[in-house]
Amino acid sequence: MNERYPVLDGAESFYYEGNEVGILITHGFLGTPQSVRFLGESFARLGYTVFAPRLKGHGTHYKDIEITSHEDWFAEAEKGYQFLKDRCKSVYAAGQSMGGALTLWLANKYPEIAGIVLINAALRVPGYEYLKWKTYPRYIDEGAPDIKKVDVEEITYGKVPVPSIFELQKIMERTPFLLPSIKTPVLGFKSIEDHVVPAECTDFILEKIGSAKKKAISLYNSYHVASMDHDKEKIVSITHQYIQENQAGSLSFV
Repeated sequence: MNERYPVLDGAESFYYEGNEVGILITHGFLGTPQSVRFLGESFARLGYTVFAPRLKGHGTHYKDIEITSHEDWFAEAEKGYQFLKDRCKSVYAAGQSMGGALTLWLANKYPEIAGIVLINAALRVPGYEYLKWKTYPRYIDEGAPDIKKVDVEEITYGKVPVPSIFELQKIMERTPFLLPSIKTPVLGFKSIEDHVVPAECTDFILEKIGSAKKKAISLYNSYHVASMDHDKEKIVSITHQYIQENQAGSLSFV
C-alpha cells in the first residue's frame, strides 16, 4: 500500500536513542505519534530508548487510511518492535486505544517482550457499533478528540472511512481470544470518564489475561486520549516505576 498524501507536519514517527531498555509506543486509531510524543520525550529524558511508529494511512489524509487494513497497522507496530529489539536488551511495548490492542497482539506473538503498558486499550467503541455491516455512507464525520484538558490539539482526521472502522472492529473482536495465552507483565491505565472506549475494557483485559503480574491504574482527570491529558505525567511516572521494578525482578508494582 502506497500512501498518496504527504505526512502532516508533526505526525511523523519519532525515535530517541538512550539506554538498553527500549519502549515502543503505538498510537491509536486515526491518531499519530504526535498524540504520544509527550510520553516519548519524557521516557527519553529518563534514559530509555524510545520509538513511536506512524501506522500506515495515519497522519496523512483520510483517503489513505481507507486503503489500509488492520494487518498493515499491526505490521508497522511489529516492525517497530523489531527495530527496538535489534538495539536494546529489553523491550517494553505501550499502546493507546487501538494501539493498546495491537500491543496485546505483539505480546501474544512475542512472549519475550519484557512488559506491556495499556492506555485505555480498545476492545469496544460503542459509538461505531451502529455501522456494522453497513455499506453506506462511505465516510462519516469524526468528532473532536476526547481530551479533558482545554486547548490541546491532536492531529487526527475530521472524517473517517467506514471500511476503516470495520478494520478497527476486526482488531477489537479478535483481541479477547488472545488474552489467556499472554503471560507478559501488564500495567493497564483506564480513564474513569472515557467517552470513546468504556473503562470496563481494561477491567476485562486484566481479568482474562494470562499474566501473573498485572495492575490496573485509574485515571480520574483525563478522558480517552490520556497521553495528552491532565494525567500524562502520572502515566509517565508510574510506567517508569513499573519498568524499574520489573527490570529488578520485583513482584511489587506501585
